[in-house]
Amino acid sequence: MTDVKKLISEMTLEEKASLLGGDDFWHTKAVERLGIPRFMMSDGPHGLRKQDQEGDHLGINDSIKAVCFPAACATASSFDTDLIEKMGETIGDECQAEDLAVVLGPAVNIKRSPLCGRNFEYFSEDPYLAGKMAATYISGVQSKHVGTSIKHFALNDQETNRMNISAEASERTIREIYFPAFEIAVKESQPKTVMCSYNKINGTYSSDNEWLLNKVLREDWGFKGAVMTDWGAVDDRVQGVKAGLELEMPGNTAENDKKIVEAVRSGALDERLVDRAVERLLTVMYDHYDNRVGGTFDRDRDHEVAEKVEENCAVLLQNNGILPLKEGQKIVYIGEYAEKPRYQGGGSSHINSSKVVSALDAAKAAGRTISYVKGFPADRNEENADLLAEAVAAAKEADVAVIFAGLPDVIESEGYDRRDMKMPACQIKVIEEVAKVQKNVVVVLHNGSPCQSLRAPRRDLPCKARGQPVLPEFPRGLLQGALSGGRLRRLPLL
Repeated sequence: MTDVKKLISEMTLEEKASLLGGDDFWHTKAVERLGIPRFMMSDGPHGLRKQDQEGDHLGINDSIKAVCFPAACATASSFDTDLIEKMGETIGDECQAEDLAVVLGPAVNIKRSPLCGRNFEYFSEDPYLAGKMAATYISGVQSKHVGTSIKHFALNDQETNRMNISAEASERTIREIYFPAFEIAVKESQPKTVMCSYNKINGTYSSDNEWLLNKVLREDWGFKGAVMTDWGAVDDRVQGVKAGLELEMPGNTAENDKKIVEAVRSGALDERLVDRAVERLLTVMYDHYDNRVGGTFDRDRDHEVAEKVEENCAVLLQNNGILPLKEGQKIVYIGEYAEKPRYQGGGSSHINSSKVVSALDAAKAAGRTISYVKGFPADRNEENADLLAEAVAAAKEADVAVIFAGLPDVIESEGYDRRDMKMPACQIKVIEEVAKVQKNVVVVLHNGSPCQSLRAPRRDLPCKARGQPVLPEFPRGLLQGALSGGRLRRLPLL
């Protein structure tokens, strides 16, 4: 095993400082003189978003073909820790095959508002459930000597203005609502890294926050790994080292590396803190490097694992005797999601899926006779009179109409929050008109956070520009759906 302390003793101050900043979008820096390699990480948490060429952190540029596992909003719905541990083990094997030292996830921020644009990536409104699911995911991945990065620490529960808001909350509120998921995961599974969030907490940026990173995370909870920034989340680099921040990501950190060196030489920063930071970081990275086993990325095999996980994540909201559908019934699928399922949200977690099997594909593979009409465009909110008329006519002639509805990609994404809880008007119109001519209607929802039912009063639920998002009084009749892993073959409706 690599003697990290010995390596540090042989480094110059400049070399040590350089290791505390990324080399490019996904790699740490190397120290070739001492044989220290670059280490690579990849976005997660529900699959690998490894980018070989031009990097980005918002899912814009293509990544390698990979298996998309169910998003956290779905896996939490399973309440099955053994299931998510198996998913973590599979992702860990994939990281070994791709030589990734750290996969960025899980995301455990609390769903404080139903409007957070990133709710699909978070487990739950319940801190205990989120913590337990995160702990077993971490254990699964790290059993393969691949690090995880639990995120985003802390109080990052809205996307709007996430780079500069200050989340204002009492310590009791923070410890009882926002911390438990992180605390459970740290104490039970020791993630190799923690990713600090963009926002301030009571006026201090997370990356500068000594109370957050040293007092709570390390002293109170016993965290032993390294802290990294979210991409671009550094405020004061020297203060970050003092506060317990090890790695700044992404690359182009030469200016901040220089500030660390200058602070040590001026006496403003104790070099022992730099050594501590380097030791924590290299210990994480060499756990992967010294246990590198490689392997192959068997996408078809892992797709089967994702399929099994997803089958235990789908939620049946209500059944008035229509399901399961019966042989011999004349069934029509309505809605483009039947053909092009929506199973993940937008942003840094977006997977370039190696395989997607739609409900229509699954029905055909099972030898079922299903008719299909588009009904409405899945990626827009425009009503189309011709598509609507076709859907109504098809529903009228069928025994059962199955409508595949949900929230378009543009509504649920990293980087901004939802404006309201409404489903697209074109979808609501189709559901309403089909229900007028067909009494047997099944609605399959594809959404990563709550959406407004037809019975609920429509109203906007704004988020504050500063501080915590408004927690609205939930209207009755919310339809809570779960993103699935791209297969619906074994659900009761089929």
